[in-house]
Amino acid sequence: MKKLLFAQILFVFVSLSTYAQKYEYKIITTVESIIPSGLGRSRIISSNEDRNYKDFTTERSEEGDSRNKSERSKIRVKNFEETKLLNFFNLGGIRFQNIVANDAVISSKINTMIDEGWDLAFVNSGTESYGGKGDKNGIFITRFIFKRLK
Repeated sequence: MKKLLFAQILFVFVSLSTYAQKYEYKIITTVESIIPSGLGRSRIISSNEDRNYKDFTTERSEEGDSRNKSERSKIRVKNFEETKLLNFFNLGGIRFQNIVANDAVISSKINTMIDEGWDLAFVNSGTESYGGKGDKNGIFITRFIFKRLK
């Protein structure tokens, strides 16, 4: 009976300590060009600085409709890591070797993050692609959101 009671108490303490754990998050972004003829730039980017969103936030309501006057220069991050990737296209069209090469570099980054104690929590991607004649814009962006215990 004492062993069962001890096991239950231990379970409660372990559960509470797990519940109370705090995480830190880090976002790694890949931007891959999908501009025809390979004219774009592709990169993995990640910030080496922190920003507090509250420093750049204004609350608005019917009573108080003041404009957010945050200085852009204070929001900008100049201390970041940038890894070159290859563009999806070259002059001959889509370049599958470039896509596979990017996969290898991105995998290396993910594996390094995991080795440093980060867990991949979420992945979110989006595309702004070629919209027809005259539109020479296009990117494929993916955000990898990692977390680890503080």
